[in-house]
Amino acid sequence: MAHIEKRHSRGKPWRVRYRAPSGRERSRSFARKADAEKFKSTTEADLVRGEWHDPRLARATVAEWSERWLRTKAHLKPYTRAGYESLLRVHIVPRWGDLELRHIDRLGVEEWVADLQATGLSASRVRQARQVLNSMMKLAVGAGYLSVNPVEGASIPRQPQGETRFLSVGEVERMAEAIRPPYEVLVYTLAYGGLRWGEAAALRRQRCDLLRSRLEVTESVSEAWGGLQFGTTKTHRRRTVMIPGFLRDLLATHLATEVADDPAALVFTSSEGDPLRNSNFRRRIWNEAVTEAGLEPGLRIHDLRHTCASLLIAEGAHPRAVMEHLGHSSITVTMDRYGHLFPSDMEALAEALGAARGRALAALPRPSRGPRVVDLRADRQISQ
Repeated sequence: MAHIEKRHSRGKPWRVRYRAPSGRERSRSFARKADAEKFKSTTEADLVRGEWHDPRLARATVAEWSERWLRTKAHLKPYTRAGYESLLRVHIVPRWGDLELRHIDRLGVEEWVADLQATGLSASRVRQARQVLNSMMKLAVGAGYLSVNPVEGASIPRQPQGETRFLSVGEVERMAEAIRPPYEVLVYTLAYGGLRWGEAAALRRQRCDLLRSRLEVTESVSEAWGGLQFGTTKTHRRRTVMIPGFLRDLLATHLATEVADDPAALVFTSSEGDPLRNSNFRRRIWNEAVTEAGLEPGLRIHDLRHTCASLLIAEGAHPRAVMEHLGHSSITVTMDRYGHLFPSDMEALAEALGAARGRALAALPRPSRGPRVVDLRADRQISQ
């Protein structure tokens, strides 16, 4: 445990010596004995509770710590990591960068979140910035730099629930007819295959098993750091997508007329033969087609994936089949996003419960006098 010793020093004669959890001896000097005793009591309590942290580590600045934290995120998708870098550069380091970790407090975090909202930054972006700072401080606690996370529990701005669009079969047809050739095949692939944009843009000839009406989804492409980054899918899992016969035939024609014979050739490319960029495609082709098809402005490419889910559910697909078709990480994700589309069985269950009671009563000996029944219309009791 800690102990106090008197030193022959004019400045700070009282020194507290203690041993850190690592076994290394630490000490701190004080000018007054009362301060030394207070520090000794606090340090002993923290050591017993396992909450002690090295005060020298907490002197690291947020800017320094952000670089170390970001290196732990090398496993993330390029798009996600680029987003973290942007949040650090624009919203976190300018506000906190020069401060030591130990000087960040809960009130300061609350004020920072409020300031971000006051600038007109979207609720989604504010939440993301707070999430990054929270992750940094959480790691600092785990690494022994801090004893508590000052961000944990801080206010989180409410994020408006975005409207999810589901197209009908007819609307999908109108979109496919309106869009510039040969991208009608891409529209059908997104709407009936349920692929994410990045998965469709990274689809290759060798992954199209049209004899068995299957697409092998193995990789994805995203925009990050000013370029396109190919990698695994969002969930890092491969999956097989069964496609309807009409889409198989359309893809067969598309592969024969629009795609190079190279097995690694991309199925969907720009007019120059380059990989598709979501931003360019949306601006140059998609928005014009939405207007031409007479669909609601603001329709997103991703809404075709939602449309696939709604079409599957309308045809009676089981939630797990929807999950596997769309490549969700769990059934929970599927139900959270599309659970309201599944037909409710509550009325049928209530009827079934009533029928079960009726069958049970019919099997019992008939009583000499029936139960009393309330006539709700007349608000009086009558006897059967």
